[in-house]
Amino acid sequence: MNFPLPRAGLCALCSVALLSPLAALAADLSVTVADGPATGATLYVALYNDAASYADSKAVASQTAPMQGGKARLVFAGLAPGRYALRAFADENGNGRLDANLLGMPTERYGFSNDAKGNRAAPAFEAAAISVDADLQTVIHLR
Repeated sequence: MNFPLPRAGLCALCSVALLSPLAALAADLSVTVADGPATGATLYVALYNDAASYADSKAVASQTAPMQGGKARLVFAGLAPGRYALRAFADENGNGRLDANLLGMPTERYGFSNDAKGNRAAPAFEAAAISVDADLQTVIHLR
């Protein structure tokens, strides 16, 4: 016995069939940040998907999390496969920004994915980039 599907039902069925492969490609990036301050601080983490957005500090996503015992954990869910870089800092004085001294050197703890280090500036995107093709866990050590 055949049951005709109403047009709306057929469209919904086609949409689900077309979007299913895209959903299967999405990945979660779990980030653990360590070596933060022992006292309470707010962790700020920004996610970049290419060198241009990284250089311009235009994050595709960002999150905050409370640090406890010098650690925090957060997840960027549903990412498309690709290369991403992370920047993180612990806001120890609660002013919502990474403080620096007169020479421009950070006075609060900060870090990058791959524990990349820069030379008097943030490391290049390529140094901090990680490939996210499936669910991934990474650790950033603040300094």
